[in-house]
Amino acid sequence: MTNHRTGAAEQIAMRGLLGTLNDELGSPLAPEWERAFWAVPRHAFLPETVWLGDDLTTYARGTAPQTWLSTVYADAPLVTQINDGKDPGDGERWPSSSASAPSIVFRMLDLLRVHAGHRVLEIGTGTGWNAGLLAHRLGAENVTTIEVDPSLAIHAALALKHAGLEPRVISGDGAAGFPAGVPYDRIIATCSVRQVPRAWLEQTAPAGVILTPWETPWLCYGLLRLTVDGTGVASGWFSPHASFMLMRNQRTDLRIYRDVVRDEHVPAQSVTLLSPWAVTGDDWAAQFAVGLQTRTVWHTWHDNPGVDGVASRLWLAATDATSWAAVDWDGRTDERFTVWEYGPRRLWAEVEAAYAWWRQVGSPGPDRFGLTVAPHGQHTPWLDSPDQPVPSTG
Repeated sequence: MTNHRTGAAEQIAMRGLLGTLNDELGSPLAPEWERAFWAVPRHAFLPETVWLGDDLTTYARGTAPQTWLSTVYADAPLVTQINDGKDPGDGERWPSSSASAPSIVFRMLDLLRVHAGHRVLEIGTGTGWNAGLLAHRLGAENVTTIEVDPSLAIHAALALKHAGLEPRVISGDGAAGFPAGVPYDRIIATCSVRQVPRAWLEQTAPAGVILTPWETPWLCYGLLRLTVDGTGVASGWFSPHASFMLMRNQRTDLRIYRDVVRDEHVPAQSVTLLSPWAVTGDDWAAQFAVGLQTRTVWHTWHDNPGVDGVASRLWLAATDATSWAAVDWDGRTDERFTVWEYGPRRLWAEVEAAYAWWRQVGSPGPDRFGLTVAPHGQHTPWLDSPDQPVPSTG
């Protein structure tokens, strides 16, 4: 692995990012995290090649070092692996590991509220930078980090060693935690989950905290901070920040035409006055609320689907592939839309009900929602307090 020095160019880039962080977070980094920022430079953990943007533009350190450095020290997420590390050739490329935007990294570290002596388990080592920041703050002996991809785990362990920090790096399934190090005062995940693994609850000390990005099939968005009580129940609030890649063992690999829709399906036809963009557009609060209620429904857009009179089609499907729906826009009117629904669930009707409930209760943002996880695994989302559960449409 290349030994990344911290020279003048790196220091200038780091100073620029620090100013950006202080502006983005609304206040200067806490002194202990600023010391970690300088002692554990981000560029020492990033791979020689990174990818940026929806088109996965390649930035290679060897061919454009200044561009690579400015990219590394921008306050933006970077894709650090594609296709689970396999060469896609001329095929489809998709992100499989990333480095979070630095502002999100430090926002999460602040939300974690660590104190001297705390033992921390990190799920999703990635590049190792976050583990390095924690190890500098708490001591390497108090940090354990798990990475499902063996090659990423090796890269992170080497980067940490070169930085003079050697927390315990485990190659394995983060959903299982690491029982040998229990109990943990804090568990922090750098991948999103749709279900909080029971192992995390079991391995967290009473009054300990679990901080994880959240995702529903409808929307990947939000952070969830749970406090575990002495009975194994975890409860806490969402906050409206960030989207992360889903934990690998919770992925849903479904495609509309390959796995869901069949030629022999005969859908029911109806009309809706609810714009499909109201629940899939820029209003993340609406999408978040719809996702909490529908729970197992995902969607995708199909522009110019090749159907007469249809300019765009919104597809919906249940994650078990037993039900689907389509909402058609004719390209002319934004007041009425044709709906097609098939299967035991009427998915668009569920979305309409979820959206109507959200409007009825005042269109709350994610930070008014919370979640309680029982020891046996039941997840109960709520609005404002645990005694006000969010309705489930499915």
